[in-house]
Amino acid sequence: MTLVDLEDLRAAQRRIAGTAVRTPLLPCPWAEDGGRRLWLKPESLQPTGAFKIRGATNRLAALTGEERARGVVAQSSGNHAQAVAYAARRLGIKAVIVMPDTSPAVKIENTRSFGAEVVIVTAEQRDTVPAELAAEHGYVWVPPYDDPYIVAGQGTVGLEIAEDAPDELDTVLVPVSGGGLISGTAAALKLACPGVRVVGVEPELAADAQQSLRAGVRTAWPVADTYRTIADGLRTPSVGVLPFEHITAYVDDIVTVSEDEIRSTVALLARRGRLVAEPSGAVAPAAYFHRAGELGGRVFAAVVSGGNLDPALLAGLLAT
Repeated sequence: MTLVDLEDLRAAQRRIAGTAVRTPLLPCPWAEDGGRRLWLKPESLQPTGAFKIRGATNRLAALTGEERARGVVAQSSGNHAQAVAYAARRLGIKAVIVMPDTSPAVKIENTRSFGAEVVIVTAEQRDTVPAELAAEHGYVWVPPYDDPYIVAGQGTVGLEIAEDAPDELDTVLVPVSGGGLISGTAAALKLACPGVRVVGVEPELAADAQQSLRAGVRTAWPVADTYRTIADGLRTPSVGVLPFEHITAYVDDIVTVSEDEIRSTVALLARRGRLVAEPSGAVAPAAYFHRAGELGGRVFAAVVSGGNLDPALLAGLLAT
């Protein structure tokens, strides 16, 4: 299986320019503990509130004219949904998005606001209905992570970190779900600055990627297990086939964080970092704050992958 290379990543960077925002790498002096420093990569500042706009834009921009005319279908709990809807509207492409009934209302509403047709299904149907719709209507399927264009698009996060990082950077923390973000980001970092360690972070309640990496075999968890975590964007039962090849090649380790640690980090980022992060977006910095003994390292960058959360949830987390 062919891994994405620097040419693929730089081509993606050119395609997404003008649609995805080149987010800054923010220093966090308030997070220094005497021996460690932290920078945050706030993908929550993207037009759709999450990094997913990068991969979706790269994939849709590469479609042929005939494929664009057919329209696209995608499945997502919310962030890929919004990204595909947004990119499709900018390119004049019809988009149908399959979303599980557990998706936060704010993500469903935002997806519809970008002009997409939303189909609500059960969590178990999320990954099967898109294929049925593609077969019935001829739509082009835009997968959330198991696609080289998606991986390369998400990998532009890593290119930007490599370009902006301080010379002392030694560890980059990236959330893991289906694996598109960490696989592309890890490829970019290892190819552009190979001395940097790349560590994935996922919830303890959805730790299929950690199990897969450590066993050397791609492993799936039951949907009933992964859907226990508050981090709704990280509930995918397993990483994709192509992402797992990248993870095996480029990721140094994967650590997990607890539900309480995720919740407290959402509140901390809002209070001290002035950043709105959804639970999925808070897992990488949560590892910096709560897993120092497992990480090693002194100079960190952590990807805040998204900020699409229900205002009532944010209010509740800030009140605790």
